[in-house]
Amino acid sequence: MPRAVPPADVGRHRLAVVGAALLFSTGGAGIKWSALGGWHIAGLRSAVAAIALAALFPSVRRGFSLATLGVGCAFASCLVLFVLGNKLTTAANTIFLQSAAPLYLLLLAPRLLGEHIRRRDLLVMGVLASGLALFYLEGAPATLSAPRPLLGNLLATASGFAWACTLLGLRWQEERGREPGEAMRSVFAGNVIAVLACAGPMLSGGFEALGAFDVAIVLYLGVVQIGVAYALLTYGLRGVGAFEGSLLILVEPAVSPLWTWWLHGERSGPLALLGGGLILAASTVKGWLDRRASPAD
Repeated sequence: MPRAVPPADVGRHRLAVVGAALLFSTGGAGIKWSALGGWHIAGLRSAVAAIALAALFPSVRRGFSLATLGVGCAFASCLVLFVLGNKLTTAANTIFLQSAAPLYLLLLAPRLLGEHIRRRDLLVMGVLASGLALFYLEGAPATLSAPRPLLGNLLATASGFAWACTLLGLRWQEERGREPGEAMRSVFAGNVIAVLACAGPMLSGGFEALGAFDVAIVLYLGVVQIGVAYALLTYGLRGVGAFEGSLLILVEPAVSPLWTWWLHGERSGPLALLGGGLILAASTVKGWLDRRASPAD
């Protein structure tokens, strides 16, 4: 039986999850602030994050398995595609399209985990797919902070698929009774693999624009936006249920567009915002339905 969390501590755990979500939400604005290219930001961010995670969680450096590396590859794809997409389309589009991961979970889970699609899941899938389609119906023009919105949207969609694969892998590990801490090892492995994936483009040059401000941005993204955020998330989820945690983490896609609007003057079109709203609403409803189906959280 899981250890009961004293009521006085629950508030701190909730604040930790919200704090993690707020830190995650700053990623889009930080990525756009740097003059470096997407491959360079992704590689350097993950390199710094890997060092930070190894320092914060020493156990992540040992005990790797094929499952850990497999989930790490999926997470690495998510990390790199998110940065590349963010450089080409709006931060709002990137985070909303990544948040469509529940659609892919519903499509993949029956085959990979043997989970059946329920009738109510079909409605959720329809809403998610409708929200996803609206981003491609928008036809947003290119801007300074979103120079190739269509390609960026495609990369962000692929990032959402990679995130869904990551979640499936973590669930598979959990269901098979893997030892505690394997999820964080997969996060660490994903950052290391992301560095290796970005090594080629990074070694070919492109650091001419690197300045002190870019170094500060990369350090922030790696240490704070990933390292500290995951430390807060890990602590927070020990004291809140899965359903409550899934709702609190939605602070990230809700706040991320506000950062880029405030710092970069970036705005998404009405169809994209509507699509994002549908995706967040469908994700919330799915979490609520899953909670009702399994009340013992």
